[in-house]
Amino acid sequence: MIKFPNGKINLGLNIVGKRDDGFHNIETIFYPIALNDALEIIPANDGKFRFDHTGLPIPGHEPDNLCVKAFQLLKADFGLPGVKMHLHKTIPMGSGLGGGSSDGAFTLKMLNDLFMLGMDHDQLREYASRLGSDCAFFIENQTVFAIKKGDQFTNLTVDLSGLFIVIVIPDVPVATADAYRWVLPEIPSRPLTDLVQLPITEWKDQVVNDFEKPVFTRFPVIGKIRNKLYESGAVYASMSGSGSAVYGIFEGMPYLNEQFPNCFVWASPLF
Repeated sequence: MIKFPNGKINLGLNIVGKRDDGFHNIETIFYPIALNDALEIIPANDGKFRFDHTGLPIPGHEPDNLCVKAFQLLKADFGLPGVKMHLHKTIPMGSGLGGGSSDGAFTLKMLNDLFMLGMDHDQLREYASRLGSDCAFFIENQTVFAIKKGDQFTNLTVDLSGLFIVIVIPDVPVATADAYRWVLPEIPSRPLTDLVQLPITEWKDQVVNDFEKPVFTRFPVIGKIRNKLYESGAVYASMSGSGSAVYGIFEGMPYLNEQFPNCFVWASPLF
């Protein structure tokens, strides 16, 4: 079985409060995009579990990988037999695009189908939430308004069809934990769900990512990328999550590779 775990972007991101458990409450909109990894899972003839990967490097130890954690979660509850799992990594790690979370969520869905476990979306979301805050989004993989830790969802319609997206990722890591320390929580003056119903030409300076100011101050190259996307004709541009990915939304497909040397650049229609 082969599937293609996709990424997401954040349409706005407000840090609205600090929680007693040390996390933050946020408000954001998760919007799925077509940039994807490739994940293959097949039963192992010898009953053993194997995981390997190709493509972009994946830091850390194998037991910490969300695909591996997802398998171990279901094995503990359902007694799964061994599988061979191969991940081809295309979505850059630590970019704010949710690639690792998507890989973990797709692993749950694929194992559910492969071994006919019979779990519905609610059950799959519960397992996904144990992997990470935004993993549950990728179970249904539809645009949502996310609150609390980014793990409580309300379906939302945001129509970006006919537009194009360009994602630019510099080789500048931004640690999520650091980004949260740099932000002062604040309740937004106008609901994000109202702002995204405005014409996209009015989003600039209204649909904001609270991480941008502190991240741009410490990593000016990321802010310069957003500015260059606007200069190149983007109707809206923003950092996704805590970065370092920056995306621009255009009315037509631009060609920008030569403007962003030493960066990962990807472009696609939006659906």
